Amino acid sequence: MFQIYQDQVVAFSKNSQTMLSTKQAEDAIVSNYSETDQHEGKEEEKEENHSFFSVKSALWHGGSAWDAWFSCASNQVAQVLLTLPYSFSQLGMLSGILLQIFYGLLGSWTAYLISVLYIEYRSRKEKENVSFKNHVIQWFEVLDGLLGPYWKAVGLAFNCTFLLFGSVIQLIACASNIYYINDHLDKRTWTYIFGACCATTVFIPSFHNYRIWSFLGLAMTTYTAWYLAIAAFIHGQDEGVKHSAPTKLVLYFTGATNILYTFGGHAVTVEIMHAMWKPQKFKYIYLIATLYVFTLTIPSASAVYWAFGDQLLDHANAFALLPKNRFRDTAVILMLIHQFITFGFACTPLYFVWEKVIGMHDTRSICLRALARLPVVVPIWFLAIIFPFFGPINSAVGALLVSFTVYIIPSLAHMLTYRKASARQVKCCLPLLTWSNRSSAAAPTSLVAGQCRANGSNPFSCRFLIDRKVQLSSSSRGV
Repeated sequence: MFQIYQDQVVAFSKNSQTMLSTKQAEDAIVSNYSETDQHEGKEEEKEENHSFFSVKSALWHGGSAWDAWFSCASNQVAQVLLTLPYSFSQLGMLSGILLQIFYGLLGSWTAYLISVLYIEYRSRKEKENVSFKNHVIQWFEVLDGLLGPYWKAVGLAFNCTFLLFGSVIQLIACASNIYYINDHLDKRTWTYIFGACCATTVFIPSFHNYRIWSFLGLAMTTYTAWYLAIAAFIHGQDEGVKHSAPTKLVLYFTGATNILYTFGGHAVTVEIMHAMWKPQKFKYIYLIATLYVFTLTIPSASAVYWAFGDQLLDHANAFALLPKNRFRDTAVILMLIHQFITFGFACTPLYFVWEKVIGMHDTRSICLRALARLPVVVPIWFLAIIFPFFGPINSAVGALLVSFTVYIIPSLAHMLTYRKASARQVKCCLPLLTWSNRSSAAAPTSLVAGQCRANGSNPFSCRFLIDRKVQLSSSSRGV
């Protein structure tokens, strides 16, 4: 029996050393990013420290973990906030809440997988002395570097199509929302106007420069979400309101795809990571952003569905049922501004792809890059004029594109990249549950006690093993 315990101690010691070496490897990979990029990051941080109160630093130079969090949260919840009550009328209250939680947490996991693959790809390129100065890494390039050109084509096709229709949805939503304030012009005329306004996003170079916009966008959607919830409760339930959902299988899955679209912001995950000064800090950012988004989407959608019930089946936009007052007009205006920001989020990766195609991606001049990006805006503008309704497009995009872009492709890519034992041994990132030192130290202790129970022994008789394990772990850390 004592020999078995000794073998377990040795095995646990090796596991501890392996986890520590993996952690050290991850830190080494991050610290070994190209000297040029590292120097640029330091220069930006120095600029931020020396000119903390300068307008340029506050509005233009982003790259911190907070910037990434604001970008992820702001990008997740946009116009779909107004269509979630419509989805609840198709799904029912319970299914609507449960599917939001399920898709949100599952999407956070696949975002983590994407971040692992990004670090893996970048670490390999850094070992080859590849410089990413004036170059933004994108998801299709990660797939190309890790899995080959066929995966690059798949990633490029799904991401670009998803972002294209995501941009179209934002333009249609702008026209739909402003119509509740000013109906003197038809929706297509408003689409012309907002298309011209959103075309100004060509002047924003990259996700580094969305610092103030991400913050404002999230503040605006926070106001709108809580306006929807409070206004619905103040209004109360309509007389004879019915909550009959779910009634039809087609409607049920249509509502589910719209919720699927809600948490489908993964098409810009790699670009947001690349914009960070320290991409390794992205680990928990998407999950924390999703948890915050839950505080916006679940109360607002639940309250509006509680108040209006089946009436929402005929009104895809929640603004249509709420009384017209200054609070609703404020929410409409704030959503319009946020849709401009979200349009930029969706279009910027498309700008990068187009720049790389025509050889303008490394151009330093903002005006030249803006001029080169204009051909991307024109077809989006044209499609938004053709399709005046965004509710069905949300569901179609969720069913056909988000399911692959957000869940299927990242999961398959991760499994294929690490399908061999040799690839898993040199994996640059730690598993999700062993990132922190505390969880890494606690897991072996729990494992020892669990194995003692499995062997039929009293866990307390294994105390000497736990103490010995802590000593081994401390000695391996050099404490």
